[in-house]
Amino acid sequence: MTEKNRNLVLRVISALVLFPAAVALTVVGGLPFALLAAVAAVVAAHELVAMLAPRVGAAEAVGIAATAGIPLAAWQAHVTARDGQVLFPAGTGIAISFALVLVMALNTFRERPLEEAPRSISAVTLAWLYCGVLLATLVALRLRFGWQYVILAFIVTWGNDTAAYFAGRAFGRHLMYPRVSPKKTWEGFLGGIGGSVLFAFVGKLLLLHELSPVGCVVLGLGGSVLGPAGDLAESLLKRAAGVKDSGKLIPGHGGLLDRIDALLFVAPWVYAFAAWLR
Repeated sequence: MTEKNRNLVLRVISALVLFPAAVALTVVGGLPFALLAAVAAVVAAHELVAMLAPRVGAAEAVGIAATAGIPLAAWQAHVTARDGQVLFPAGTGIAISFALVLVMALNTFRERPLEEAPRSISAVTLAWLYCGVLLATLVALRLRFGWQYVILAFIVTWGNDTAAYFAGRAFGRHLMYPRVSPKKTWEGFLGGIGGSVLFAFVGKLLLLHELSPVGCVVLGLGGSVLGPAGDLAESLLKRAAGVKDSGKLIPGHGGLLDRIDALLFVAPWVYAFAAWLR
């Protein structure tokens, strides 16, 4: 078996194990789903900070741990708000402010080259926005619009990634952006468009009958652009850090951030689409 085929087998096995678990917790919703998002935020934040910061010490660990509070705040806001549409309570901003003060204070009194401090603080702050806020959007999507829309975000993203992978593997000739992603091709991108739109229609058939055909096309097209954009954005960070994968957590996929990078960009689009539809 070639290395490429072995990697494909690992990707399929990992997906068959992880996807049903993610779907089950999505359907359950509530605090269990928020906790899943919080754990994912911490793991992804750790991978991101480990890539970008010169080293991970106490200051970075505090910042990484604080990332969990952002998806949990989205859940708490929904529980306490009367209209169920508030994303973040005021206390979240105060908590993050204190976390930032602590991260900067710990960096100030840390024995290491001074030029490392801005990189560490910037990495932690990016982790809050990239891993924390974007996963909180997924929690808000589940709480406000229901589990069907979260599954829709999953399958549109997965359909795009899968179709792009096989189309690029079979027909890929013209590189899209080799400076950032050496293997991504325009042929794969076009295949991904078809995959996103097709799986939007699958979502209509199985989950959301109220979606119109035009809505499926619009949703799929948005996902087909934002999914690859999310993948390229994470690839940019990895190339800048000089690493191939964000981690080694998931066989065949690399780190968790490698697996959810496209979903992080698609989730706000699905939220906006659902808000417009409702």
